[in-house]
Order: sequence, then structure tokens, then C-alpha cells
Amino acid sequence: MKYFAEIDIMPHKELLDPQGKTVSNNMKNLDISGVDDVRIGKHITMTFDAANQEEANAKVDTACKKLLANVIMEKYTFSIKTV
Repeated sequence: MKYFAEIDIMPHKELLDPQGKTVSNNMKNLDISGVDDVRIGKHITMTFDAANQEEANAKVDTACKKLLANVIMEKYTFSIKTV
């Protein structure tokens, strides 16, 4: 069965996000006010085959843990649907 996953990876809240901090600090240069914080992460989509929902969840979780996210510095969430 074909599955489609959407994965969001973000830095842990406890860690500094230099890219987000730079964007946040420069919002005023674009006349955008009232922004307290910006955090920048990754959004990944993946289409793949799996026998069932449980296998699909396991594949995406393994991909995140071993390749897509640095679990020491980042957290991830994902959703999966059939195609």
C-alpha cells in the first residue's frame, strides 16, 4: 500500500535557534512589528510503500531517528495517510 508522510522537524525549545533569532531581529527592518519569536525548522514529505499503518509508522519513525532529525538537538512530529 502507498503512504504519504508529512514530517516537521524543529529545534528543541531549550536550544538557541540562531537562524530564527536572525529572522526575528530583522522583522523590524521590514516594518513587521509584534513578533516575539521565530523558530525555523524543516518540513519533509515522503511517499513510500508499507504493508500496513503500523509498518508505515515504523518506517517514518526510523527515518527520522536515524537520518532526518538530529534527535539530540531537534524534535520531530509526523502524520501519515494512504495515497
